[in-house]
Amino acid sequence: MLTKLKHSKSSIMERQVAIIGAGISGLAACRYCKAKGLNPIVFESESSVGGVWRKTIRTTKLQTPKHFYQFSDFPWPASVTEDFPAQSQVFEYLQSYASHFDLLRHIRFRSQVVSIRYDGPPDAEMQAWSLWGGTNDHSNTKGKWHVTVKDQQALLTEVYQVSFVILCFGKFSNLPNIPEFPNDKGPEVFHGKVIHSAEYASMDHTAAANLIRDKKVAVVGFQKSALDIAMECSSVNGPEHPCTVVYRTKHWGIPYFLPFGIPLLYPYLNRFSELMVHKPGESLALSLLVSILTPLRWGISKYIERYMTSKFGLAKFDMVPEHSFLKEINSCSIAILPEDFYNRVEKGGIKLKMSQAFCFSEKGILFDDEVESEDVDMVILATGFKYFEKLKDIFVSPTFQSHIANASGLYRNCLHPRVPQLAVIGFSESISNLHTSEMSCRWLAELLDGTFSLPSIKEMEDDVKEWDKYMKKYCGSYSTKWCIGGLKIWYNDQLCKDMGWISKRKGGFFAELFEPYSPLDYIRP
Repeated sequence: MLTKLKHSKSSIMERQVAIIGAGISGLAACRYCKAKGLNPIVFESESSVGGVWRKTIRTTKLQTPKHFYQFSDFPWPASVTEDFPAQSQVFEYLQSYASHFDLLRHIRFRSQVVSIRYDGPPDAEMQAWSLWGGTNDHSNTKGKWHVTVKDQQALLTEVYQVSFVILCFGKFSNLPNIPEFPNDKGPEVFHGKVIHSAEYASMDHTAAANLIRDKKVAVVGFQKSALDIAMECSSVNGPEHPCTVVYRTKHWGIPYFLPFGIPLLYPYLNRFSELMVHKPGESLALSLLVSILTPLRWGISKYIERYMTSKFGLAKFDMVPEHSFLKEINSCSIAILPEDFYNRVEKGGIKLKMSQAFCFSEKGILFDDEVESEDVDMVILATGFKYFEKLKDIFVSPTFQSHIANASGLYRNCLHPRVPQLAVIGFSESISNLHTSEMSCRWLAELLDGTFSLPSIKEMEDDVKEWDKYMKKYCGSYSTKWCIGGLKIWYNDQLCKDMGWISKRKGGFFAELFEPYSPLDYIRP
């Protein structure tokens, strides 16, 4: 395999930005960097744009109503009438976005980024910096990034030298999280087949259906992929070969249908809902107001919990979670329940099994104390991805690896105060990941264009600590997920203030308090 250094003219290289990934975050980053006169180059390991929406489980569709899952200046076409578009519709929407803003010419497909290496001052000098990157003038940077890229078609490795890197490869791909098992109790002793949900999702839909046909399947997990796969198994096999869903924690799920014509998330999409939650860096007056409104916050959460418990018959299936619906929202752990899910449970097509641990035997899986077991033909692990490990390992520098591994969060959910000339977009979750990524990209483009300057490294680190306290308070064990689900409007307010935009974007007092905020509210600065 050949390796060469990709040379650029100095004037171009000074403004060149490497973007890794062409999913929703990578496309938005390219669009806004391009608009600011930067020279973006996007490296995408697959053959098309779309990220996780390129190929999914057959029944996958949006978990967020499309009105809240769209780019601010590129609304859904009128031909898409569904509130929750299917995977193929989302994929076409992202392709149309890339074509409309002429992004494809900036993308290098089938190009896998192997590593990134920072060429700049010694670690000791960087550690002594008081400002991010050693300067607040981002047109006069102190170092360059070397991005090593493997062309998967030409079998050629190139090294690109750029002034800035934006990591947009997301959390839900590439490095499956496979649980660890004791010796002689892992998949190797099982006589059936074990795969990760990512492998199942990558299959042709007909092949996937044939794989599970006439088999007793166990699906491990209780998030979106696990529920979708369980439904597919139930549709293919029925009660004759029930699918067992193995989970550790009961979760609140919300329906695709709209009770009273209103999504259940609506009470959490307006500014008034955020007045009931303590915020990072809030004033004393705002803190007192939150305390006064706490009983109302509790009441709204309890109303939704009782509605879902009654609607789905959760008590009958022993599926009432111990934690509140508010905690589920704040930690971005909520999943949309597939239509008819609990009806399938009642009819025997899906079985539910709570277990804090499991291991394998020859005929299936053993639960908790290894006394109770389930004989199955196949196990599908919907156990997520090792996203922090993937993020850490792309760095050559052990120092930067350590910074990322020990990070409790990022400044403005984009920047690590100790890693210069680099941003991470798409790792922070919210009720609408697309809108959060787009706002982050707009903020970053304004920063690189010199619209505003960053505070000191210490101030940035203090801000990250404040957000970490918020996460620990409202999310508990899920506080490491980098989620802004309960404070999306407050987060956008901080970005708007940095960029010099108006943060309150509704017309009138009551509209500002009670109308849901959507991406279209941010179409203009």
